[in-house]
Amino acid sequence: MIELKKVTRRFGDSVAVDRINLTIETGEVCVLVGSSGCGKSTTLRMINRLLPSSEGEILVDGEDVTSMNPQQLRLNMGYVIQGTGLFPHWTVARNIAMVPRLLKWPKERIDARVDELMTLLDLDPAAHAHKYPQQLSGGQAQRVGVARALAADPNILLMDEPFGALDAITRESLQQEMLRIQQQVRKTTVFVTHDIDEALKLATRIAVMDQGRIIQHDTPENILRRPASEFVENLVGKQDRGLKLMSLRPVRDLMDRHQSPKPGAAGAEGVKEDDNVRLALSVMLWQDLPEMAVFNAQGQESGVITRERIIQGGA
Repeated sequence: MIELKKVTRRFGDSVAVDRINLTIETGEVCVLVGSSGCGKSTTLRMINRLLPSSEGEILVDGEDVTSMNPQQLRLNMGYVIQGTGLFPHWTVARNIAMVPRLLKWPKERIDARVDELMTLLDLDPAAHAHKYPQQLSGGQAQRVGVARALAADPNILLMDEPFGALDAITRESLQQEMLRIQQQVRKTTVFVTHDIDEALKLATRIAVMDQGRIIQHDTPENILRRPASEFVENLVGKQDRGLKLMSLRPVRDLMDRHQSPKPGAAGAEGVKEDDNVRLALSVMLWQDLPEMAVFNAQGQESGVITRERIIQGGA
């Protein structure tokens, strides 16, 4: 668990972070979101002491970070930045192995961990382990950055706009990877972004920041339904909040498991139970379908979802 108590950070006479209080529970993904210069990256960097706080306390599992050895503190926190920060003269495997090497893990354990993480992040070890960062695409390099952060199995993962420089398709793919990995490894994660859609997709809870202060700290659904201020309302969007709420809800919540789609109405592909309701509605509108087949994780047809049910209960 991470706790910030009345934490302030000044740069000369300028206050970047202004007496914020924030608790991030174990296994939670807390996304810090806000416009540029609001203090979100500064807040993140104070957690691993890349920046010292000017006032207040930052506790990790009840222990003040200022009482910890900074190097040891950082070794126990994975850190991912925009642009990866990979060493260009090191291979992919060596980049991922950096922290385990510093921790003096045995070579066999390091090699096994590198293979495990590359496989987890959909990078074939045989094809990519011996490549250098400049030989990778942007998305592949960012995957290596995430693998490096996870290499020593840290309890905490800090991510500072890690997908901000990527194209939209690659970014969406990596967001899906993050959701999948989080389901498996359950790291306490602090994620910085300026993209509210990314925040809504990845967060357990969102902390909206403005001018160095936390304006609202709540679940994605509550932030959409009950924005605490006009600033938050403008950030999440006044006109399309209903659609954004649909994107938080899986198809399984609104599907009918006791029906099959009518002949000719199901479309060629259907949707998965884990897909969100907004996607299902979009496909149905695009293909002019009143209903569509739903498939489970094993690829078996498990029910049907209708446009009428989505509109009645989707938001």
